Amino acid sequence: MILLPYTPLAFSPDHVACVCEALQQGGNLDRLARFLWSLPQSDLLRGNESLLKARALVAFHQGIYPELYSILEGHSFDSSNHPLLQELWYKARYTEAERARGRPLGAVDKYRLRRKFPLPRTIWDGEETVYCFKEKSRNALKELYKQNRYPSPAEKRNLAKITGLSLTQVSNWFKNRRQRDPTQPLHSPTPGRVCLGAGLHPPPTHMQRVIAAGQLLSAPPPHAHPPPSQNRSSLLRAPPPPPRGRHCARLGWAGAMLAGVGQLFI
Repeated sequence: MILLPYTPLAFSPDHVACVCEALQQGGNLDRLARFLWSLPQSDLLRGNESLLKARALVAFHQGIYPELYSILEGHSFDSSNHPLLQELWYKARYTEAERARGRPLGAVDKYRLRRKFPLPRTIWDGEETVYCFKEKSRNALKELYKQNRYPSPAEKRNLAKITGLSLTQVSNWFKNRRQRDPTQPLHSPTPGRVCLGAGLHPPPTHMQRVIAAGQLLSAPPPHAHPPPSQNRSSLLRAPPPPPRGRHCARLGWAGAMLAGVGQLFI
């Protein structure tokens, strides 16, 4: 058995991490694979997170999914790397299933795979994710929705910074929530306008009361039913003339004026 001489590490761990990050950001995965292959076995690189993340990217790029799963499950990564590594985990599972079934996966198929192969705790902080939003983000969205169902663009931008979501995601969430809310009015409220629920009406204004009073005074009095002792001939007689007097004249003049005002606003 021939023992190869020990090759010292030509780069420091920080230099290796810097090269790996630069090649990852540039999308040069083939060059990254050759660089990783050229590195000697060294205890200094054991547990280097940048190096492990680079190895995971190369394994995914080359389709060596068992090695990818082994890397992701064997080291507790920092939370800043979780989104990328979670994406690699799910995409690898989807690709394996598509190759086995010979067809692309639908939304239900992907959901079932996520349930079957949950994220390992090494790349997951344990917080539940619902509809691609974490529970903290959903709580922040719900809290603002209770206060204002139509937030301003500035409020949406501030909420996007707090939750880590994009402005489009925040806007779509509010739009979808308003559509699902049965108590929400159909149109957005305008300044100075109070949205009332179904079946509720605002109280009448002073002008509406004036118009209603004029219409009542100008309408003819309803005909009362005659007593049974009255015959038909008595009904054909002309009605008695209205009483004359200063009070009746004033009442008739006020009724005419109110009726005229009512006609102007109808």
